Amino acid sequence: MNTLRFIIADDHPLFRTALKATLAQHYAQCDVIEVESIAELQTVLSTDTNSDLILLDLHMPDAQGFSGLIHLQAHYAEIPVLVISGSETPEVMCRAIDHGAAGFLPKSSQAKVISGAIDAVLNGARWLPERIQYQAGQDSNEQKMATVIASLTPQQFRVATLLVQGLLNKQIAYNLNVTEATIKAHVTEIFRKLNVHSRTQAALAFGQLDVSPPNLP
Repeated sequence: MNTLRFIIADDHPLFRTALKATLAQHYAQCDVIEVESIAELQTVLSTDTNSDLILLDLHMPDAQGFSGLIHLQAHYAEIPVLVISGSETPEVMCRAIDHGAAGFLPKSSQAKVISGAIDAVLNGARWLPERIQYQAGQDSNEQKMATVIASLTPQQFRVATLLVQGLLNKQIAYNLNVTEATIKAHVTEIFRKLNVHSRTQAALAFGQLDVSPPNLP
């Protein structure tokens, strides 16, 4: 039996640990890589695209809503993505499928359900909870924004996510260890692709991909 390779992308260490334990229990042979940001996930995928499945949380610190999922689908389409999120409304689940997810697994799911969903996706099926009936979304503006996000290079995507968080060019340059002139060139191209003229407009454009945070007890 081949060793399965999973990537868990979630910024909550306790959830990653619990999910990793579930994977180890269900799959006798598996390797699990843990990342806590989209940037870290990009770094892993830049040198290793042999993983069998990415388990992705929607609420990552350096991605807005579905932007991380869209980016993954654009550049690493050969690796299926199973979204695992606490935002468990039918609308969010269907939007995830619209943006290319192979399935949507609520974080509240029991271990048996988690393993069943993963098995289904690994076998090429689309998976949603039993009570959810998929309905394609009709938001053309969101789909247009998704097309733009998909057109961004990995570095442009990283710059864009930092930009919409409010960082200045010199701060982004420091974070990415490049020159400020390089960042300015990226920002110009990002604005062109988004058809915007300011950071505020860029943030509003990305906001079309937002997901409401989960309801906490």
